[in-house]
Amino acid sequence: MKIKAMIAEDERLAREELIYLLQKEQHVILYPSAENGEQLLSLFQEYQPDVIFLDIHMPGLSGIEIAKKLRTKQGKGPLIVFTTAYDSYGVQAFDLQATDYLLKPFDSVRFKTAMKRVREALSSREPLKPKIDKLIITEDERMVVVEPKKIGFAVREGRVLKIHTINNEVIETKMSLKELEDKLAGFSFYRPHRSYLVNMDAIREITPWFNGAYNLVIKDPIKSTVPVSRTAAKGLFEVLYGERI
Repeated sequence: MKIKAMIAEDERLAREELIYLLQKEQHVILYPSAENGEQLLSLFQEYQPDVIFLDIHMPGLSGIEIAKKLRTKQGKGPLIVFTTAYDSYGVQAFDLQATDYLLKPFDSVRFKTAMKRVREALSSREPLKPKIDKLIITEDERMVVVEPKKIGFAVREGRVLKIHTINNEVIETKMSLKELEDKLAGFSFYRPHRSYLVNMDAIREITPWFNGAYNLVIKDPIKSTVPVSRTAAKGLFEVLYGERI
């Protein structure tokens, strides 16, 4: 099971320690971190993480307020692991059905326990999905069979999702980008931008753009490019290199 994780922490040292601990865990995709509540809400909409390591004390919106906002009407939403330097928020964390509650400074053994609880909670939400060899995409009134490894990237354009293959075929569907990402959970796909999903195995090269953003060049005949937002760039390189940078 791949776990999509995000950190919301305004203290640099605590944020870096969480990044370090998460990068030591297997099958964890670490998305860009937030330094305050407003930034987290924006990043959450873009990346839809499975779990958020959420500092209770942050500038602006508190972690408790954010956790309430992220809960759906059905009481669902991302898993929350609260982080704090104080041990007086356990009752509130329990009331919000937090998965766990970590005290600073973080203890590696205690962190392992938290990750065990995260994995158990995610496993209980839905059955594990087997890795698929073929993907069926509905396009107008026909169904197109696609091999995930032959997808270069997908992009949302208005109400249409366009799936570009490495053979320069384009399949249009009304499926959402999040739905496609979920279907491809067993493969190496990454969200480098709010509107894009890219096959990491289909990247030919990475070129700098401006203000910390990049372009990905795809292994297709026309060398298509996919933008990497400034906030997603660090997470992308960490996934590619398999280590903290």
